[in-house]
Amino acid sequence: MTRPDVRIMDLPPMRVASALGYGTEPENQAGKMIVAFARSIGLEPGDEGYRTFGSNNPNPTPGSPNYGYEMWLVVGPDVEARPPIEIKRIPGSKYAVTRFTGLSHIGNTWRELVAWFEDSPYTKPPNWCTCLEHVVNPTQTEPEKWVFDLYLPIAD
Repeated sequence: MTRPDVRIMDLPPMRVASALGYGTEPENQAGKMIVAFARSIGLEPGDEGYRTFGSNNPNPTPGSPNYGYEMWLVVGPDVEARPPIEIKRIPGSKYAVTRFTGLSHIGNTWRELVAWFEDSPYTKPPNWCTCLEHVVNPTQTEPEKWVFDLYLPIAD
């Protein structure tokens, strides 16, 4: 297993529009909802101000092909949501962040980041927050050319 390049970042509190997908490909479901919502408020993927994060919710379970995926679009204080989109306030937190390219590498990169964390001086935050995935180049259509930042919550 290779050691990932890790940087430590503080994400500030965020106000987000949240979409939840569930099934065998919930990332696609949640992503389509977020893109449609973003367009309804005048944002396109790739625009300055278009920033999304995603995470499993709920996590996959053995024996089931179904799981959930929640995607967030960071929004300003004046944005209002309509179902199925919800507005949430996300507390700020410290994260270990690593970057990689190609969707097929996401599982291995998560394992490498967790192994890095287990050997690091950091601990789990007392109020455990969500692990996050961020696609850096959201206008890219080829999954093996997607650039990801993975965010693992940490505490000193």
